[in-house]
Amino acid sequence: MRYRNARDIIPDHLLEELQKYVSGETVYIPRSQEKKRWGAVSGARTYYQERNERIRDKFHNGDSIDSLADEFKLSTDSIRKIVYKRCDDHSGV
Repeated sequence: MRYRNARDIIPDHLLEELQKYVSGETVYIPRSQEKKRWGAVSGARTYYQERNERIRDKFHNGDSIDSLADEFKLSTDSIRKIVYKRCDDHSGV
């Protein structure tokens, strides 16, 4: 990480205000944008949401938990968690 002198980048009036709170210390200023959710950048979130939807569809169309576990290379416990997940849970994966 590269440190920059606040005098070089912050207007004098704002620097004077900051010095009332911290002076001579290193301060981290986070980015203004909100942190993206897990898997949003890589596409993993979408992949798992779509996979889980396929699993639920197949289960509701009669596929057994054991056959789904074999097909998707998951444990039967994982398949159960996916197919019995509450429908109103919008947490994603």
